[in-house]
Amino acid sequence: MAPSPPTGATRTRVLSALVLAPVAFGAAWFGGWAFALFWILAAVAVLYECTTIVLGAATLTGASRAAWLVGGAAYAFLMGWSPIVLRNDPQFGFAVIVFLFGVVWTTDIFGYFGGRAFGGPKLAPSISPSKTWSGAIAGTLGAAVASGLVAAALDIRVFPVIFVGVVLSLVSQAGDLAESAFKRKFRTKDASNLIPGHGGVMDRLDGFWAAALVASMIGIARVGLTEPARGLLVW
Repeated sequence: MAPSPPTGATRTRVLSALVLAPVAFGAAWFGGWAFALFWILAAVAVLYECTTIVLGAATLTGASRAAWLVGGAAYAFLMGWSPIVLRNDPQFGFAVIVFLFGVVWTTDIFGYFGGRAFGGPKLAPSISPSKTWSGAIAGTLGAAVASGLVAAALDIRVFPVIFVGVVLSLVSQAGDLAESAFKRKFRTKDASNLIPGHGGVMDRLDGFWAAALVASMIGIARVGLTEPARGLLVW
């Protein structure tokens, strides 16, 4: 099957990514307060989106609404906390953020275009009708390649990092599906319209948030809070 030609929505999505990617890389490169501010602002935006969606749901009871609001606050907090903790690693902080960008972005890009090119059975039609198994496989393979390239550039063991990258790619896709399920429950297509072509900040960072959280947990479990990036990358 020949791939579908790019649509206006696809072009907008790509242009937005081309603007956002240098900003994200710049914040990661500078680290410190610039990186922390970037993710604090992202967390605030996500909290705003979650709160707006939940408060706009007319069918929720008071207790249920409160529970969803608390869950949204925890979600936003962890979205900001995980990358900041990883970036604070003195030796591998920047490298681990580049690694996560590589894993999540290749998962997203390869999954998007792979799904469009090959189509086939749906991955989770009741949650996200547009996602396919071919896209999920393409995204995971892309993440494996990106992980291997990062490991080679850092001169660390390649195969363990590829394995970690594959795991985080799957986690990223699970985070994407979880956010799709959240939006489907509240009958909204996008979390907001803050990012042209992508919807809201939550729509753009759902996969990264999940991958960063699991990455930080792995790193902390192996070496503690002082060098979590090394704990994730060096085996």
